[in-house]
Amino acid sequence: MPTASGLTTRGPRNLLRQIREAMAGGGPAQERLDLVVRIIAQTMVAEVCSIYLRRASGELELFATQGLNREAVHNTRLSPGEGLVGEVARVAEPISLSHAPSHPNFSYRPETGEDPYHAFLGAPLLRGGRAIGVLVVQNQSARRYDEDEIEDIQTIAMVLAETVASGELMGLDELRDVEVAPHRPERFKGQKFSDGLAYGHVVLHEPPLPPEKLLADDTPLEEERLKAGLEALKANIDAMLDGSQGLSGPSFEVLETYRMFAVDRGWNRSLEEAVRSGLTAEAAVDRVRNEHRARFAKARDPYIRERLHDLEDLANRLLRVLAGDRPGERDLPEDTILVARNLGPADLLEYPRERLKGLLLEEGSAASHAAIVARALQIPCVGRMAGIRDRLSEGDLVIADGETGEAYLRPRPDVLEAVQARLDLRSKRQAEFARLRDTPAITLDGKRIQLLTNAGLAVDLDNLDQTGAEGIGLFRTEFQFMVSEELPRLDAQTNLYRKVLDTAGDRPVTFRTLDIGGDKVLPYLEAEREENPALGRRAIRLGLDRPGLLRLQLRALLSAAEGRELRVMFPMIATVDEFRAARELVDVECAWARRRGRSLPSLLRVGAMIECPSLLWHLDALLPLTDFVSVGTNDLLQYMFAADRTNPLVSDRYDPLSPPALRALAEIQRKCAETGTPVSVCGELAGRPLEAFALLTLGYTRLSAPAAGVGPVKRMCLSTDLGQAQRAMTSLLGLSAGSIRNEIESLARKLNVVL
Repeated sequence: MPTASGLTTRGPRNLLRQIREAMAGGGPAQERLDLVVRIIAQTMVAEVCSIYLRRASGELELFATQGLNREAVHNTRLSPGEGLVGEVARVAEPISLSHAPSHPNFSYRPETGEDPYHAFLGAPLLRGGRAIGVLVVQNQSARRYDEDEIEDIQTIAMVLAETVASGELMGLDELRDVEVAPHRPERFKGQKFSDGLAYGHVVLHEPPLPPEKLLADDTPLEEERLKAGLEALKANIDAMLDGSQGLSGPSFEVLETYRMFAVDRGWNRSLEEAVRSGLTAEAAVDRVRNEHRARFAKARDPYIRERLHDLEDLANRLLRVLAGDRPGERDLPEDTILVARNLGPADLLEYPRERLKGLLLEEGSAASHAAIVARALQIPCVGRMAGIRDRLSEGDLVIADGETGEAYLRPRPDVLEAVQARLDLRSKRQAEFARLRDTPAITLDGKRIQLLTNAGLAVDLDNLDQTGAEGIGLFRTEFQFMVSEELPRLDAQTNLYRKVLDTAGDRPVTFRTLDIGGDKVLPYLEAEREENPALGRRAIRLGLDRPGLLRLQLRALLSAAEGRELRVMFPMIATVDEFRAARELVDVECAWARRRGRSLPSLLRVGAMIECPSLLWHLDALLPLTDFVSVGTNDLLQYMFAADRTNPLVSDRYDPLSPPALRALAEIQRKCAETGTPVSVCGELAGRPLEAFALLTLGYTRLSAPAAGVGPVKRMCLSTDLGQAQRAMTSLLGLSAGSIRNEIESLARKLNVVL
């Protein structure tokens, strides 16, 4: 009875080298597969070695064996979950048994002739956390396989999974309907993050490793590369935590978790053992990531699943350190559809805009930074598509439908034809919007509506002319801070604001001061952990707590607007005292500039964003202090309904077109009209024709929308008899329904409003 395999005695490198030589040899695929199982059986001192691959039906078919009956090859098929092989595929983890027939999942197949074999060791062939097959070794004696042998068979299974899936071991014709990767047409339902429609070829944000990089030629060198990569990763995370380096993305708490995992002995040891087994440093990271993905993905506990995300991101960071490349340097197809679990705004901006046609995310929310950037770039984006990344391979054809919140994977020709017809229709609509670009937004009964656009990126400045917007109603200044590796200096801020004003020309621009905190934490700013960051020290609260940061920004704004009008707006004002304190800082900076003989703006207007419900009952005190106000409907409504708009579990628990929300908006407009305070709406509602129609009926005549929403909203305005609509809306506000969306839409249709 063997007590230790030859593999563990000599190490797995020799075996991996023999497998590589067998794969590279000539001859039919079946002969090479048979040679591979013979090599594995001999080296692991096993009487049986078998390879099962998953068919598209879900069945596991015996593709090669050493030790079982040859007649069973391609004839033995196990239903999903059947037998011990099916159990290995189901749990996506190795199973080791000293007496397999006594296991409740054991399934006897007489055609295989496996009666004499008692010891069983099976490992899944994992691709993207999904088992595409199973590798099995068996012995007659009732022995226990030790930890080294289990580790070795996992390494072999990983190499086999990559080489089979790549077609290196078997040609695609020979694989027939083996599901080494999903290949059938599929339809995925998600959530609309950014409107639009596109189709193209898949690019995975974290691409799979090419097979030639799996096996190490120089194992000591790979050990050194892994060690250096881990040290660089830890130093990078420490620098972010210390505030000496800035990268956009994770919060302070997440970075602490990264550091905990980065120094975790278990994770480091798993990587080191994988490299010593004969893998490259990159392949070792990918293998350990696959194992964690398969293990954690089945967990029901949300906390455990979040730890998977931490490990995923940590592994991705380590792969980037090892590769030393950036997404923008990759060779991308002309019609790239980017697929990722999640993205930060800086990650998305690294991809060339001219090649990026669509974005599919497994996670995120419509209010996430990636979604906001996608809307600014006018890229269709669909999110909350759990598992889609593992159902796609690099180069797959896919449709990103930002109109319906769906994705079509490997679509049929008739689906592509239908999409092309819809794209042609969208082109016609875009042409119509382009014709309306210079047409003033005047309703049928002569009411002038001012349409502005939201901005925050350089590309938004180009959209200003293309959309025909009359100015920028909301410039999000935080994007410059989020994509910078360090706190932007005074001259960098000044140059950006001056460029915005130069591009706008005579058109008004409203700059919102830094809205950071909450989910927008800058790693280079020291942060304290908060139990509820959305209700914590963010936006103006952070600015007032750190007046040096806010004063630096105000100084840059005043300098950039020299001799021109400057409109500055403070976010998340919750009390009148907060606005007074913020305005005093403006006065302090103006006095500082005068003392030094510096020119100031020709006209300075200071406003507040109304996005905290507390102001609804204190507008009489706030409005006289302001030059203008803007309603931030995104935050105002989430706070009103106590439902986090970034949380998919509750984000749909309220409808903006419901009596409570509309009455609050109507009250703000009424108070502003009484005091003569200019008011606008700059939330997402302003860019949707139906919601914008409701805002017009409430008396709002100044809307700031995302660039893609300007044209549709202008078309709506031109088709509206505002007087009629306002009279009909009065009765709808008295309804007790949870949502009156259908009633408002029916009213718009009745009045022939084009939505």
